[in-house]
Amino acid sequence: MTGRDTARAIAAMGQGLGPEVLANCRALYDAEQRALAQQVPALARDLAYGRDPRHRLDLYGTPGPAPKPVLVFVHGGGFVQGDKGGDENWANAAVGRMAARRGWIGAVINYRLAPDHMWPAGSEDVGAAIRHIGNVVGSYGGDPARIVAIGTSAGAVHVASYLRATPDHAREIAGAVLLSGLYGYTPIDARDERYYGAASTYPDKAPLEAVATTRLPLLVACAQYDPDRFQAEFIALMNDRRARHGTMPRALIMPDHNHYTMAMHLGSRDTRLEHEIAAFIEDLP
Repeated sequence: MTGRDTARAIAAMGQGLGPEVLANCRALYDAEQRALAQQVPALARDLAYGRDPRHRLDLYGTPGPAPKPVLVFVHGGGFVQGDKGGDENWANAAVGRMAARRGWIGAVINYRLAPDHMWPAGSEDVGAAIRHIGNVVGSYGGDPARIVAIGTSAGAVHVASYLRATPDHAREIAGAVLLSGLYGYTPIDARDERYYGAASTYPDKAPLEAVATTRLPLLVACAQYDPDRFQAEFIALMNDRRARHGTMPRALIMPDHNHYTMAMHLGSRDTRLEHEIAAFIEDLP
């Protein structure tokens, strides 16, 4: 299947979500990502960053003569599902492997899931993982001064909420990449109450203010075929940042992608987003 064939297949799926769409998206990248999994083994597996069984992370990359940037990926899953992946399940692990292939150290984390663990468990876990990585990644060839957090969907929300929960976040990470997140500009979906609780509490829990005001370098992205609410959030954040800072953050709309393929395609032959992330990291102060 050519790149244009893949783009047409994604366009035909529209903006929908659900198990069938997710399975169809995975099928588009399965061969490429399985090949990448064979080429890039884990550097370290199931490192514990906390006491819960979900407090585990994997590292990808190869130590070199100089410390390397570290890309920490937080998966999506509607707050209630998702996994860092591994040898057989390439989803999410592919982002760590992409980082390794790029010459960085990639970290892919698990975190506690709703409804057993509600707000603010996700942001607490992201913070704990980042602090643990900062303490140990030097032993694996990473640079603790160049840690960049990247999240997709619920993972983007958890990264954004980490910014809110950690006022001095710029001392722990050098930048953040937010893919298709929900930050509080639109009303909560009933499904997300499994994590946030009652809808009436959402405005006080959403990470809107932190994402709008942080001075941390940001790269914000939305997919062409993201559901409408995610697109509305992206546009609202752009306008809010422009109003507050006089300029928008580094941002892009990814053509030919939907909510699932936004992160899923990283590591494939479609390197457009990978190149944007690389440029972002290279330009960090």
